[in-house]
Amino acid sequence: MSEATTAPAAHSGATVTTGSFFTGPTPSRRAHLTLRGLQILLAVLFAVPSAIPKLIGHASAAESFDKIGFGDWFMYLIGGLELAGAVALLIPVLSGVSALALSALMAGAFVTQIVVFDGEYAASPLIVMVPLLAIAWGRRHHNAELVALVRRGA
Repeated sequence: MSEATTAPAAHSGATVTTGSFFTGPTPSRRAHLTLRGLQILLAVLFAVPSAIPKLIGHASAAESFDKIGFGDWFMYLIGGLELAGAVALLIPVLSGVSALALSALMAGAFVTQIVVFDGEYAASPLIVMVPLLAIAWGRRHHNAELVALVRRGA
C-alpha cells in the first residue's frame, strides 16, 4: 500500500490527509469528535446495563443464559468480554479493533436471539452494530499503530 499523502482539498483550500485503504484517511475534527462521542456512549452501554448484570450474576442475566444452555461460565465470559471491549473502546489505539470485536459479539447475540429466543429482540444487536461498525471504519487508521506496537513487543 502507498504512504499517506497530503493534498489540497478541491473546494475549500484546506488540506486533506489520505492514507492507504487499510489505514484510511485521518478523520476530520468533526468526524473525530462524533466518533469519540459514539465510543463513550457505547462504552457506557456495554459496561453498565450489559456487562455488570452478567458479572454480578443478576437473576435476569442468569435466567437468559440458563435458557441458552451454557450456564454461568458463559454469562461471566460474555460479561467480561463486554467490559473489556467497553474499556478498549476508550483507548485510541484499541478503539477500532474493539469496535470490530464487539460487532462480532453482537452478531453472535443476533443469532442467539433468533435461534433461542424466537427473534423477540433480534433487532437490538443489529442496531448496536451500526455505530460499532462506523467506529471500526473510522478508527481503522489506528490499526497500523497497533500492529507496530505488537511487532515491537510493547
